[in-house]
Amino acid sequence: MHALSRATALSLLLLAGLCAAPARAQDRCAGKLGTSRTLAVDASGGLHVGTKHFPDTLALEDGEVVLTFDDGPFPATTPKVLKALADECVKATFFVIGRNAAAHPALLKRELAEGHTVGHHSMTHPMTLADIPYDKAVADIEQGLRADEKAAYGTVAARPRVPFFRFPGFGSSPELLAYLDRRGIAVFGADLWASDWDKQTPEHQLALVMERLDHARKGIILFHDTRAQTVAMLPAFLQKLKEGGYRVVHVAPATAVAAAPAQP
Repeated sequence: MHALSRATALSLLLLAGLCAAPARAQDRCAGKLGTSRTLAVDASGGLHVGTKHFPDTLALEDGEVVLTFDDGPFPATTPKVLKALADECVKATFFVIGRNAAAHPALLKRELAEGHTVGHHSMTHPMTLADIPYDKAVADIEQGLRADEKAAYGTVAARPRVPFFRFPGFGSSPELLAYLDRRGIAVFGADLWASDWDKQTPEHQLALVMERLDHARKGIILFHDTRAQTVAMLPAFLQKLKEGGYRVVHVAPATAVAAAPAQP
């Protein structure tokens, strides 16, 4: 009887802990920018989004932004980006280069563990895939998908678990777009960016991206988690989003959202 009572008590304690976990997360994120919602993206028939490159973008409301980071993971900078996002309870999407994912799998796993989405950005980041022979471009895309899958999950699925791809330098071609459509992989462009491939101070970069965002009012924003100036700017940028009433939307594959447990 004593053993049964003890087991019951332990079960009640475990149940109490599980029920308290969402509350603890909410307490930790109180007063933070946070992530307003998750947008399920169905890529099964192919999808091209980002008005810098395509006619359409994601179904975002005024004041909603999607944060994306290219070219990582990179040990000198990616952990600092992850910390800045965690400090404000913000979720983002990382479009990773296959060779970097293979070299730094622990960072890729950390991105996933912290609730971010990991998409794909080719194996070697040629500039651009549209400027090399089609068969070599497809091979670079597929090698990147496999390297990312192996580093993140330990195995390679026939279709990537996150079917999101961004072309390096946005260098697509009709043939490569058609190929990804057949593979059921969504292609992400961007609606605005901070031009952080150009050397600039964090202060200038912040002013530039906020000017563009205040004009556009919503959209997919492109950064690079390999750029020290972006790392230095990011906390102030997230604060500006909060002050300006902007809301962060997290994108995830529709299949993953459907499979996620319901939140209390």
